Amino acid sequence: MTPAVPLALLGLVDAAFSGFRAYAGRDARIRKHRATARAALRGLIVGAVLLLAPALTAALLLLSASDQSRTYDALASGGLGYLLPLTVYATAVLLSLAVYFLLPFRASTLAMVVGLGPLTLLRPVAIAAACLGALLNGGGGPALLLGAVAGAAVLCVEPAVHRRWYRQVL
Repeated sequence: MTPAVPLALLGLVDAAFSGFRAYAGRDARIRKHRATARAALRGLIVGAVLLLAPALTAALLLLSASDQSRTYDALASGGLGYLLPLTVYATAVLLSLAVYFLLPFRASTLAMVVGLGPLTLLRPVAIAAACLGALLNGGGGPALLLGAVAGAAVLCVEPAVHRRWYRQVL
């Protein structure tokens, strides 16, 4: 099985959360479900467009390779190595979200401060660990390049959404 599908889904979910984070804290209304859904959708759309970059990179790597089978195997191995650290990170985020939504107010606030806040700041570290995993799992240079392009794409979603829709004009 190719790790491209789970990685793409993970990237799209991360993009939706990035859209939400770009919007979060900008609206003092109590009922803002529609606005948060719109922000998540914006993140998802921007993320889908930006995730075309690693897809095109993979296609170019495969088309320009002298041995496409070997390059495909290297990219698949690198993708599995890339997926492992991101799975650990996503599990930690999901556990924090479960605590946030299921426990009473004080515990959910603690989950936000102790879990989700620092985990958001650790996103670039998780991407760097994923790139290292792609390299160490036998992906070599092509997988590292593809991982770096994919990591840059997902890290650019939140700033792009913020700049396009939520930048304050003074």
